[in-house]
Amino acid sequence: MSTPATPSSALSLPNLVSSSRFVLAAGFLLADGAGLRLGLIGLASFTDFFDGWLARRQRLTSRLGALLDPVADRVFVLAVVVSFVASGDLLPWQAAALLFRDVMSVVGWFVARSAPSLRAIPFQARWPGKVLTALQLAVFIAVLLLPAWVTPLVALAAVLGVVATADYTLMLWRERRRTA
Repeated sequence: MSTPATPSSALSLPNLVSSSRFVLAAGFLLADGAGLRLGLIGLASFTDFFDGWLARRQRLTSRLGALLDPVADRVFVLAVVVSFVASGDLLPWQAAALLFRDVMSVVGWFVARSAPSLRAIPFQARWPGKVLTALQLAVFIAVLLLPAWVTPLVALAAVLGVVATADYTLMLWRERRRTA
């Protein structure tokens, strides 16, 4: 269960680790060379795992952290995708496929916040979304190391993006009915 965010929890180590992905995103946009970019992707992946593990282990979970973590993830993913499209390593349709779930998540968040019956439903990561995040990272690695794998991985990510969006939408509807 999350605890309310306090000024001290805003500066907790897990939140600082999550926030580091904003810096890593900016670094990726400025980075040149596959090795450095691969290292930034690896570091961002590690911080994504480590912040949650640390928060649970130290019992420093908070509403702020629960919001900060996915926002930092999406900012990093967006920076990488924009960078790859700008360099011609990803086509616009591939970028759209990779970002579909993220765009739908933002739309869903605004819809849920505007619908009184959905406001109290907690937003939590679900397994299709976690698998899709890992697949997005695999696409990024493929762009740098195995370009022939990019299109098949993007196609798989597109399918999983639809599955993750449907899964989350169905969860919201079930929770809405349960709490109604």
